[in-house]
Amino acid sequence: MGAYKGKGMSNRRKLVIALGAGALAAPLACFAQPQRSKVARIGLLEPVSSSANWREALIAGLRELGLVEGRNIVIEYRGAEGNYERLPGLAAELVRMKVHVIVAASPPAIRAAQQATTTIPIVMVRSPDPVGSGFVASLARPGRNITGLSSISVEVSSKYLELLRVAVPKLSRVTVLMNPANPTHTDRLKRIQDSTKTNSVKISPVEASTASQIEAAFVLMKQERAGALIVLPDSFFLAQARRMAELAAQQRLPTMFGIREPVESGGLMSYGQNAAEHYHRAATYIDEILKGAKPADLPVEQPTKFELVINLKTAKSIGLTIPQELLLRADKVIE
Repeated sequence: MGAYKGKGMSNRRKLVIALGAGALAAPLACFAQPQRSKVARIGLLEPVSSSANWREALIAGLRELGLVEGRNIVIEYRGAEGNYERLPGLAAELVRMKVHVIVAASPPAIRAAQQATTTIPIVMVRSPDPVGSGFVASLARPGRNITGLSSISVEVSSKYLELLRVAVPKLSRVTVLMNPANPTHTDRLKRIQDSTKTNSVKISPVEASTASQIEAAFVLMKQERAGALIVLPDSFFLAQARRMAELAAQQRLPTMFGIREPVESGGLMSYGQNAAEHYHRAATYIDEILKGAKPADLPVEQPTKFELVINLKTAKSIGLTIPQELLLRADKVIE
């Protein structure tokens, strides 16, 4: 075939070439964004149903990226309601539904999802040690079907006691509430105990994994005359936060949590990451994966900000005066 010039091309030939270009463009566009041409199914797996503002943060983040629930995405919510033994079955259920992405919140849910599938992409949220837990090969290159956000909250566990000692200067005995089903709690406790080497505070660990055990733990705290309580971050404890705040108030017991939601429910203080921001950021990973990115190539994001939240109303109710220096350090004061 010889060369041709644009001006001498017949209208018919122009039409044939135009149709041919359009036929090629359509499948290429579909290949570039495989999920945008149909409704994507996203699974959300949690040890307990997340707080409303966490889910709203995830939905808002997705919406900002053009992923709207009920229009081009469907979110399948699965929560174990504090019974961690249900997580493997719930994860397997999401796999059978052939969801396109699984969002797994906290180590027990991430572990269940990891064991359920090696092919469906998993976006982790609130994972304290993803490398040590075996979820990813490295933060820079996860290497498997899992990526998402880490939470380095284990490393800041020693700050709980430091902040409590500022709020309660004569503090001598602190109870640490642990969930034996949470694999990170042993390390968190050790870091808190290590921080007492420079002071005379006695640490008393107490385990609880049911509502009745939490009630019993507070009875023990009263008998031992605990001066304050540290509640280690845990999905089950989050679900019991309001009841723990009530029990602590009855004993006029200062409390420290790892996330802000229990403080908004009546706890005294919290220090850690904003969990709602984690859920919001998870939307970015979902969007990239639905566009064709591989989890193995998406670096794990680490937090850069920690927030101190103080409930001044609770402090007044238990007869505690929070020092001005601590209030000035707070990111949020609830009055």
